[in-house]
Amino acid sequence: MRVRPYGPRAVLVEVDGPLQAAALAGWAREHLAAEEVVPGATTVLLDGVGSPAAVREALAGWSPRADAAPGPLVEVPVVFDGPDLAYVAERWGLSVEAAVARLTEVELTSAFCGFAPGFAYLAGLREEWSVPRLASPRPRVDPGSVGLAGAFCGIYPTASPGGWRLVGRSEVVLWDLDRLEPALLAPGTRVRLREAGR
Repeated sequence: MRVRPYGPRAVLVEVDGPLQAAALAGWAREHLAAEEVVPGATTVLLDGVGSPAAVREALAGWSPRADAAPGPLVEVPVVFDGPDLAYVAERWGLSVEAAVARLTEVELTSAFCGFAPGFAYLAGLREEWSVPRLASPRPRVDPGSVGLAGAFCGIYPTASPGGWRLVGRSEVVLWDLDRLEPALLAPGTRVRLREAGR
């Protein structure tokens, strides 16, 4: 872990990966007086802290194994019929059915959000399961499309261009300004993909 000053009232903490960043962000929300905690793929920005030196000292007591309350669990029903599902299965050396089983057996964690409101980068897939993005993005990906890129899984909240490998689709509403928490899969949320109809 590396802690860097980020202006007079903020620090940027570098960690080894998205699951560590999500764990640190959850811990920081409970244990540190920061106005804003923003996780990324390998960083956590702690903004609006009274004393960066005190934060640095507090962080010395944190480790990736530090106890933190688990985030809420959201089950996302998915119809696994995406145009890239067979490609992903072949890359993994599995049948389509076994690839779907892999995706529904692993618990994912919303590591950070970006790209579009409500788009969560879901970590938890093993690095050896990484899949490359498309060489050229599709001009339009439908809302609810479930995709893979690298070792991340994501669900498109709205129609947009996209280069992720599409494995399925869901009808979940990922971003709703009428909800108390607009983002369904806020950082720290645990996510299980469930085959629709099961």
